[in-house]
Amino acid sequence: MEDEVDRLVAAWRRERPDLDVEPLEVLSRVSRLARHLDRARRLAFAEHNLEPWEFDVLTALRRAGTPYQLSPGQLLTQTLVTSGTMTNRIDRLAKKGLVERLPDPSDRRGVLVRLTAEGRDRADQALAGLLDQERAILAELTTAQRGELAGLLRQLTAPFDNIPG
Repeated sequence: MEDEVDRLVAAWRRERPDLDVEPLEVLSRVSRLARHLDRARRLAFAEHNLEPWEFDVLTALRRAGTPYQLSPGQLLTQTLVTSGTMTNRIDRLAKKGLVERLPDPSDRRGVLVRLTAEGRDRADQALAGLLDQERAILAELTTAQRGELAGLLRQLTAPFDNIPG
């Protein structure tokens, strides 16, 4: 079965036989897959009236477990945005009734961000929708192939995920 990347690579091999274009065979497919995944994510979240960034914050809180709360600093670490961006996101989610701010009992100046019941329901429903979309994307692979691919991708991404700072 031939795909668009095969055609792209063949054209580059014809036009630039002096270059080793083999990395394109993997990374162009990863890039194209990322675009398809982004579309699937947006569709899954839109069905639950959420933006991707809203899903990211809500699910960070949901994964924290009961009582589903984190400090803004912990949310920054998990979502990789600036403190100003996080403040804006918390404000917007609070206005929608999906999170609430509470005083941090261990720091008089600090706050905690807690998922509301509605926020938890929305996060859970959106996650289920996302997983349906992702299963459809992976449907052509066997369970063993999915495991092998996950391991190979982990090997590629781990060095980037483990860079300090």
